[in-house]
Amino acid sequence: MSAPTHLAPGHPSAPRAAGADVRLPWWALALPALAFGFLLILLAGSGQAHAASGEGSALVQVTERLLSAVG
Repeated sequence: MSAPTHLAPGHPSAPRAAGADVRLPWWALALPALAFGFLLILLAGSGQAHAASGEGSALVQVTERLLSAVG
């Protein structure tokens, strides 16, 4: 007669509890969404690229592009 083996709870062969509650931190959803939005804005604005004219700062130009892409 063989004795039953007891596996540690984290072992891959151990039985899992039905309906296990998996919780993600808030940033696990926010960061990919933010990255997707940023890349989408970069792609949307690439068709309107022009040579730098030297007027305005880079921050002003980025803000203008964000506002034109969103609005």
